Amino acid sequence: MQTASRAPAPDAHDAPSAHADLAACRARLSNGSRTFLAASLLLPRAVRDPACALYAFCRQADDAVDGAGSPGAAVLALHRRLAQVYQGRPDDDPADRALADVVRRFAIPRALPQALLEGFAWDAAGRRYETPDELFAYAARVAGAVGAMMALLMGVRSASGLARACDLGVAMQLSNIARDVGEDARMGRLYLPLRWLREAGVDPDSWLASPRFEAGIAQVVARLLAAADALYERVDAGVAQLPLSCRPGINAARYLYAEIGHEVRRGGLNSVDRRAVVAAARKLALLALALGRCFPSSAQATAPPLAATRFLVEAVAPLERETDAQTGRVGRLIELFDRLERRERLHGPARSH
Repeated sequence: MQTASRAPAPDAHDAPSAHADLAACRARLSNGSRTFLAASLLLPRAVRDPACALYAFCRQADDAVDGAGSPGAAVLALHRRLAQVYQGRPDDDPADRALADVVRRFAIPRALPQALLEGFAWDAAGRRYETPDELFAYAARVAGAVGAMMALLMGVRSASGLARACDLGVAMQLSNIARDVGEDARMGRLYLPLRWLREAGVDPDSWLASPRFEAGIAQVVARLLAAADALYERVDAGVAQLPLSCRPGINAARYLYAEIGHEVRRGGLNSVDRRAVVAAARKLALLALALGRCFPSSAQATAPPLAATRFLVEAVAPLERETDAQTGRVGRLIELFDRLERRERLHGPARSH
């Protein structure tokens, strides 16, 4: 399996301005992205820092659309900002500058963040999804694209590795949707597949006008969580392709988000009147579990990507032409920087003589 990359090696030392930008990105993530921050603590710094930059831009973009008086105009502004990032002339904003550095160093195709912005545009338009396949297409954009970009940060550019990264992103988004049914409805949003609602005896328009928990909603939420669980089961094959030091962090994200679904089930599938929250003690237990699952099965490595995420995988395909000698180069560099980071924490920075 190829885990090679054309991305330059992560920089061992950043300029002071880059450090300041990263600090600003982390500060932005501290409000509303606690699950990501918890999982990122288990990633090596060579991946954790660019991941924070990536997530900060995504978080900022999502908030800009949600809080805009004119969401359509906000999406257009985001497209302009992304164009500036890829031209190497980012806006004077820490998230934009940090993202510009990340996409350059890790050779992230523009199609991936572009897909994310397309998903935000669907939100701005108030789009609803008739079938689960249509919902998966939305999840592929707002979360699968992020999964693919995270895989690139860890040196994975193989089709199978990217497919599993997208699976994880889509599964996490489905977990979020199942948790936020009531919260979304009170904002006039409905993400549950309309066909599933009708099959469960729920009229989508009538229900959205007066959201309430009922048996039909429970049935649809259960179907959504089952779809998420099926994708979480495929993730082991992707984790097996990651550098060893990256596996606990990705496992942590997987287990923490899957636990959201378990918590919804414990609440009787009622995510209309309550929002499932994973207790801090349970989060700590899941983080410990993530540390112990570093050698998962790769049985489903050859499973094809979801139809909804195929375009994300193929966006990277032109970059996946590496010789055997180059295979795993970025993975080995990540492991090297992780060892240096751990040694520095134990003994202090190495001194030159």
